[in-house]
Amino acid sequence: MNRVRLIGIASGDPSIGAMLQEVAAGAASRTQGVEHRMRAGTAWMDATGARHVQSFGDETGFCVLIGTPRLHGASPGDRLSAASLLASYRKDGADMLRRLAGGFAFVAHDMARGRTLAAVDRFGIYPLAYRLLDKAVVIGRYADEVASLLPNASTLDPQSLFDYLYFHVIPGPATVYKSVRRLEAAHYGEFVDGKFEVRRYWEPDYTVQTGKSFDALASEYRELMRECVARETDGGTTGAYLSGGTDSSTVSGMLARSTALPAQCYSIGFDAAGYDEMSFARIAAKHFGAEHHEYYVTPADIVRGVPLLAERYDQPFGNSSALPAFNCASQAVGDGLHVMLAGDGGDEIFGGNTRYAKQKVFGWYDSVPAPLRRVLLEPLLLGPMRQWPVLRKAGSYIEQAKLGLPARLETYNLMHRLGIENMLTSQFADVVLQSAPAIQQKEVFDLCHDRSIVNQLLAYDLKYTLADTDLPKVVHTAELAGCQVRFPMLADELVDFANALPPSYKVKGLKLRYFFKEASRGFLPDEILTKSKHGFGLPFGAWVQSDAELQRFARASMLSLVERRLIRPGFVEDVMSRRLAEHPGFYGEVIWILMLLEQWFRAHAADYTIASA
Repeated sequence: MNRVRLIGIASGDPSIGAMLQEVAAGAASRTQGVEHRMRAGTAWMDATGARHVQSFGDETGFCVLIGTPRLHGASPGDRLSAASLLASYRKDGADMLRRLAGGFAFVAHDMARGRTLAAVDRFGIYPLAYRLLDKAVVIGRYADEVASLLPNASTLDPQSLFDYLYFHVIPGPATVYKSVRRLEAAHYGEFVDGKFEVRRYWEPDYTVQTGKSFDALASEYRELMRECVARETDGGTTGAYLSGGTDSSTVSGMLARSTALPAQCYSIGFDAAGYDEMSFARIAAKHFGAEHHEYYVTPADIVRGVPLLAERYDQPFGNSSALPAFNCASQAVGDGLHVMLAGDGGDEIFGGNTRYAKQKVFGWYDSVPAPLRRVLLEPLLLGPMRQWPVLRKAGSYIEQAKLGLPARLETYNLMHRLGIENMLTSQFADVVLQSAPAIQQKEVFDLCHDRSIVNQLLAYDLKYTLADTDLPKVVHTAELAGCQVRFPMLADELVDFANALPPSYKVKGLKLRYFFKEASRGFLPDEILTKSKHGFGLPFGAWVQSDAELQRFARASMLSLVERRLIRPGFVEDVMSRRLAEHPGFYGEVIWILMLLEQWFRAHAADYTIASA
């Protein structure tokens, strides 16, 4: 299994140094890694696997790095090495992180001061996992590898499994393993005097910068976007994902303008009505003179690819776009490319997700005077007369508006719609805190103090949409295919620029990405600017209905979860026979996440079951 690894082990207690050395030696033998130094109390090794992993060690300390960090404002090509990161840490401590930009994760050890720093970039492109011991810490790229390094560390956490079913991923800082945590985006952990303390070093600032005209800002954006793509381009070995949406088309177009040869762009199609967007990708490719590579995913690809993806991920991961992303990257690697550029992040900085406009509509209810809401509207529209068809939608609007954010974002959550009591066994439901996802969501939402609903949602999505979902989807599948992925839309300078735009430039009225689209006129084809958002979403539910082999595979996977005492026996047939026919796209998603969960169990925890009551 192709993995790009980074592993560090540090201890503040010499008495357990021998044990850590054994662990380190075992990890090195399992991962075919390179052992740097073994000392009583400190053990380090790295296991490389790609060109974007570096390691350095001398008499001053050690550093293991993944990614391409740089200083803010640095010229293209001025990327920092593991050696320079170590030197910066020795000189400035954790304050060095405020000057860093780009995607990275690293572990650095300052031998003179006996301190160790583990850090992750602002957006969590390369998160780290760690396990705390008594006066020691084990840090690695993957949760399953950290768990496997030490005895009694591979116990799965039922709460994390519940969170997976709720979110379709396991949000950090938790992992699927009880004893392993995740170092999240814009966080670092420093190990000093036997203690590992985790802190946040960056948060988005949405202070509006005034004094520039719209046209001046548009011109600045276009030049900044060009620079961000050029900075991440490695000559003729770089390609781009192209879904036909605004972000991937922008990145592909800028790539085409930054290279002498035609840009290599990769797209995925689906032979299913309402899902295939290859026509838009072709429009973009033709517009920019790109060499366009197409692949059409089939149900057979799912049956073959899902076990491979489940084995690759260090914990259950249920985003169905992972398989198309893997197919794109695999094609690119087969054509000799080493780097792929992705457009992820554009929606979350420029205001492109449909819920941003929808939540503005719900926010209008807060402007209605409280006495009018309490005395007239709510008794009328939430009372018995709500059953009248003409009032039903108005009642639903008020009901959701009263929920507030972020709770109303989960109105259509699959677990709410299906009913936890209908889906999960009592043995499973009784050992988890069912309100835990809502508690965490509220804590994350409250971290942003900006008054704009749009900016609050953008900050919220930096975690749940990007760091927990979209970035691991693209990064892991690219590495599985054998290449590195970079995200020009998440260049720190571009994010800072977008954050400083007025909220009305991001969502004007109910127009999504208003500034971005206006600034892109004349560069992007009009058809791309006016299309609806889709991406690489699979027509999975429709295919389960029509393809017998895929249906057998999905059903068998879900029935295995019944045997593990996670899912109620009658739930599988209810979803497959009744719910799926009602809404293949919506209920196909629950089949996908359950299927992926079972395949992950088979690859990582084959004997796992929920204890019987």
